[in-house]
Amino acid sequence: MLSTVATAIGLFAATNIDDFVVLTLFFLAAQRGAIRAWKVVVGQYAGVLALIVVSLIAGLGLTLLPARYVGLLGLIPLALGVRGLIRYARARGLPREIRSSLNPGGLGGVVGITLANGGDNLAVYTPVFRVQAAAETVVTVVVFVVLIGVWIVAARLVAGHPRVLRAVERVEAWLVPAVFCVLGVLVIVRSGLLG
Repeated sequence: MLSTVATAIGLFAATNIDDFVVLTLFFLAAQRGAIRAWKVVVGQYAGVLALIVVSLIAGLGLTLLPARYVGLLGLIPLALGVRGLIRYARARGLPREIRSSLNPGGLGGVVGITLANGGDNLAVYTPVFRVQAAAETVVTVVVFVVLIGVWIVAARLVAGHPRVLRAVERVEAWLVPAVFCVLGVLVIVRSGLLG
């Protein structure tokens, strides 16, 4: 049991480091009033739980969608990033509060980006669920659900730190959309959709 918990913690941390960065950006957006914090929380839970469910189903040997088509989800952060870069280009010279790009686009945007960012989750969780016994799978899923909450609390704390806020304020107008664009391209390329 303890080894299953330890494995689940390692799996979650390894596959969600990038998600932690994006989640922190979402909470920075919430502090600016671009999105309500509850939408970030609900969107994060919905996105990660959807990834877990798909991994469970795939682990049972059922494939809902060929792996390369998962890359289409990369269009979500790519579109948000392009939109943010266009806004940045149009808003240069405006006050920082107006040109802020910290806006995931609402609850749907949070879920979409979480799903798009979850290609590595699917790739790692599926074979694990395929070989685990039912009891181990239940323990793993419970650990994942608890860790989603831990991730949310930690990201919210980091987003509220004054040094983080100052650093992000200097570069967020162009950096956040650029990160979303890179994330979208990586999801598309890693999925094999283009090849």
